[in-house]
Amino acid sequence: MTHTAGRGAATHDHPDLPTVRSLHELGELVRRREALYVRWSRGPAHDLDTTRSVDWLTGIPMPGLSANPLRVESWWGDRSLRLWVARRLYDYCHLRRDRDGDIRPWTLHGREVARGPDNEPLLADIVPVSWIDPAVIKEAEAEVARQRRPWGPMRR
Repeated sequence: MTHTAGRGAATHDHPDLPTVRSLHELGELVRRREALYVRWSRGPAHDLDTTRSVDWLTGIPMPGLSANPLRVESWWGDRSLRLWVARRLYDYCHLRRDRDGDIRPWTLHGREVARGPDNEPLLADIVPVSWIDPAVIKEAEAEVARQRRPWGPMRR
């Protein structure tokens, strides 16, 4: 990871946050850290001001920030960590396009306080860990494209 600010709309917040620049780096971060999550948003500065997500369908505030776990599940076995993290990023990569590039992925630690309407963890006590460079998303898309089954990003 490098400690320069990432590119994109959110470079002004948390400029000292390191940036993950490859799937390999992200996999190593997942291997080293327990309870690591990925969040797609405007960034930690924006999110830590609000500390809660809103259900897009109903507009109801939720009791924490929505995020997705990067922890490898036991059923994955000894399969590729690279593919695991690619898959976890791929599911929500459409958010950047759907929201005019105003958001980007970053990793964080937090305490799970509830579940959202898509069964996603809702977190409190957020600690930002790293930005994820847009090049990592391209790597994830390419890794998923190499798989035999037709996959598609989740669109909720």
